[in-house]
Amino acid sequence: MNTIPGSNPVLDVLVVGGGPVGGAAAALLAQAMRGDRAPMRIAVLEPRKPTPLAADAPLELRVSAYSRASERILRTAGAWEAIAAVRLSPYERMRVWHESVAPTASEALVFDAAEVSEPNLGYIIETRLVQYALLDAAEAAGVAIVKGELQALSIGDEHVHVETSAGVLQAKLVVGADGAQSAVRAAVGLTAEMSPYAQTAIVANVATERPHESTAWQRFLRTGTLAFLPLSDGTSSIVWSADDEVAKGLLAASAEGFAKALDTASDHALGGTRLVSERASFPLRRLAAQHYAAHRCALIGDAAHVVHPLAGQGVNLGLLDAAALAELLAVGRRQGEDPGALRVLRRYERWRKTETRMMSVAIDAFDRMLAHGTGPLSRLAQRGLGWVNRSQELKRLFIRRALGVAGELPDAAKARRSA
Repeated sequence: MNTIPGSNPVLDVLVVGGGPVGGAAAALLAQAMRGDRAPMRIAVLEPRKPTPLAADAPLELRVSAYSRASERILRTAGAWEAIAAVRLSPYERMRVWHESVAPTASEALVFDAAEVSEPNLGYIIETRLVQYALLDAAEAAGVAIVKGELQALSIGDEHVHVETSAGVLQAKLVVGADGAQSAVRAAVGLTAEMSPYAQTAIVANVATERPHESTAWQRFLRTGTLAFLPLSDGTSSIVWSADDEVAKGLLAASAEGFAKALDTASDHALGGTRLVSERASFPLRRLAAQHYAAHRCALIGDAAHVVHPLAGQGVNLGLLDAAALAELLAVGRRQGEDPGALRVLRRYERWRKTETRMMSVAIDAFDRMLAHGTGPLSRLAQRGLGWVNRSQELKRLFIRRALGVAGELPDAAKARRSA
């Protein structure tokens, strides 16, 4: 177990889960408390700390789209320079269309960063790169990284008793950043509504006949959603959210058979395709925790909510959770608040639950209406893509949402004012 600084055996905050969201929460909180006379004692419990990713290493399968708000959060956390020094892939446009029209038709919805005077709409970045940079930044800011797994926890009046494979820890606040199957959530007794989409997400890297043009391409199909995300070496990462039976056939197909099906499903938007990686898959489920907080416990990221990947918002919502919680805990500390006090944590819950619920409802509506719908309302929604494309005002509204700069933002996600 890593040495935890200080003589007090009780941590202020223990983050369980050192993925991008947990790493961000720890790094942001440590950064916010730097220079204080009584900085917080923070640790991250993570069983598998990632190794560095070299710039010339093969591109990994696990990537996500990071919004402008997420970029700002990663900068505030002290991780952005390390990420950008290795590699990332900015995308400048998004092209979204329904299978009933051609990808180049006027009914397709096109977002362009230039329309809102932005350099890009976001970045496609490998998960391991972000995770390593955030944990490294957290450690540099004084956070202890404890290599171990959660075994049990019990909440007392003054602190949480945490049993791990690396030893026993005590903390005033435990933050569950340990994913959809959160052991923290289960141990605390926080319930969550979980339901399957009856879809499977297939991810792979592919080479395409035509260049991706720094554009994210997405086609709504009657059997799901297909997205091409541009990568730094000219290839694309595909995320194909297909109905379970369709996905079963796609996973069983040969590489050539899969590429042929991909060409048909994409309507040859980027020409012919060729697999350049293995295929990975995972079942899609929605999850919504009834509460994001309890006495001396808070949930962030997938431990609190899981949404459909069609809008690429999962990690972005999680980073906003991390930034909001870190901001409130830092303010509370300076006001003499106990970090595990429910009155502090309820502020976080009210803030983030409202924002994530709105996003989840919108994403589910897109899935029902655009990917699977066949009735009059669905046809109206499908035609709506073209209507939005013809309205500059509506397009700017949607672009702001895509950039992640709409809604009530934590300070770390806001644009920095020049001095």
